Amino acid sequence: MPEPPLEISCQAVKAKLDARDDFLLLDCREADEYAVARIEGARLVPMSEIQARQSELAAERDRQVVVHCHHGGRSLQVVRWLRQQGFAEAQSMAGGIDRWSQEIDPAVPRY
Repeated sequence: MPEPPLEISCQAVKAKLDARDDFLLLDCREADEYAVARIEGARLVPMSEIQARQSELAAERDRQVVVHCHHGGRSLQVVRWLRQQGFAEAQSMAGGIDRWSQEIDPAVPRY
């Protein structure tokens, strides 16, 4: 089975959440950003801590992991790193939480 694309749209992530699909939504922003705006159900593991906290994610290796950040740059780096660690289903949410706020949930603050 081929690897999925590196990026997934906000709309596709919303559809997965609504369908209660089995996947991990990982927020790789820093804690201060998470305090300002977050997507319900997302698990915070900042990019700056991900290598040190890799063992926390080991159980998720065979699940789809969707990573998001502010605009999509950091999450893409994290996804590339996760794939090197064997997370073949890791994807970055294109446009990050900023696009999520604009296209999916305007109640999520923009910053």
